Amino acid sequence: MTVAVVHLPVVVPEVGDPPEDASIGHPMRAITEAVAADPSSWTPEVATRVAELFDEIADDWTLFHATDRIAPLIDALDRGGPFPSPVVEVGAGAGAGTKVLADRFDPTSHSAPSDPRSSGFVVATDLVPSMLVRIESSVPCVAVDAHDLSFADGSIGTLVCMNTLLFADEVRRVLSGSGALVWVNTVGERTPIHLSAGAVAAALGADFDMVTSRAAWGTWAVARRPAAQP
Repeated sequence: MTVAVVHLPVVVPEVGDPPEDASIGHPMRAITEAVAADPSSWTPEVATRVAELFDEIADDWTLFHATDRIAPLIDALDRGGPFPSPVVEVGAGAGAGTKVLADRFDPTSHSAPSDPRSSGFVVATDLVPSMLVRIESSVPCVAVDAHDLSFADGSIGTLVCMNTLLFADEVRRVLSGSGALVWVNTVGERTPIHLSAGAVAAALGADFDMVTSRAAWGTWAVARRPAAQP
C-alpha cells in the first residue's frame, strides 16, 4: 500500500523577489531531517541545544505579518479541510500562526469560525516558554516537547505544524481517527525547518493520505487517514 499524495493547483502565486534562503548551513535543517527519519535521534542533549537556540533569538523574534509568509497556512486551512477540533499548534513560537488559528477555530475569539464543521478550540504549544509569552492571543499556551505532547491517545482533532519538527510516531498517537495533520513551511525549501510533502508522507506511513500545494513562497500539506476523508 502506497501513500496517496494529491497535488492541488497553486491559487496564491509568488509575489516579488524570493526570500533569503535561511536554510543554508542552518543547524536546524540536519536536525529536522534526522528526527523525521529516526525520532530516537531527538535526545535530551539535542532538545536542550534546540531550546537554547530558540531562547537566544526569542527577543528578536518577529511575527510573520507579511501576507506571503502566512499565506501557506491560510491556503492549507481553506483547501485542505475539514479540520476537527480540538486544534493543537505544535511549535507555535511567537504566535505567527496562532492568531490565524484562533480567529478561525476558537469559539471565544472575536471572529466566528469560517467553517461550522471546524468550530472547536485551540491550544498553542512550544518547547520554549520564552516564545510562548510573546503570543498575543487568549488561547491556552503550554510549554511541551513535541516528542511527547502529553495528550491522550486519539484525543486531538487537528495538529498544526508550521516551521517545526515532525515526530511522526507522536502524530499518529495523538490524532483521532478523523484527525488531520497540517504541515506548513512558510518559505518552502528556504525554511531551515523544512520537510517536503514526500518526506512527511514517508515518515507518517501508508495509513495516511495527503493533499499538498504551494502558496506564495511557501509549501503546505494536509495528511489524514484514508477512512477519515470526507
